[in-house]
Amino acid sequence: MDFSYPEAEKLKSKKIIDLLFSEGKSVSKYPLRLVYVAHDYEEDVPMKMGVSVSKKYFKKAVDRNYFKRVLRECYRLNKQSLLENIEAKYCCMFFYQTSDKLSYQEINEKTIQLFEKFVKTVREAKNPE
Repeated sequence: MDFSYPEAEKLKSKKIIDLLFSEGKSVSKYPLRLVYVAHDYEEDVPMKMGVSVSKKYFKKAVDRNYFKRVLRECYRLNKQSLLENIEAKYCCMFFYQTSDKLSYQEINEKTIQLFEKFVKTVREAKNPE
């Protein structure tokens, strides 16, 4: 299993980020939210992911940076469950949306639940019954 988070997987394109906020769909699992859009970008990676923590909840940059590191680490360790269960290429933005300072273990559990919900949502959208 590949537990890396290479540069090619990082979402940095302003155009794609704007597209996410204008046309993206989202799934939530308190306190996390994942906004996603199917996108056929040039790079040969199955998913591009960005993370964000709002200044509204954490005024100090040191706190925002800590939670961004935690989100990136949770993605890095759990992305395999996503990649094994999706076919299309997606661009996603991963948000931490509360002022509560949850522990790493709690955030990791919520990340796993959120990714499962995302996979289920994508599958249902692809195969409506």
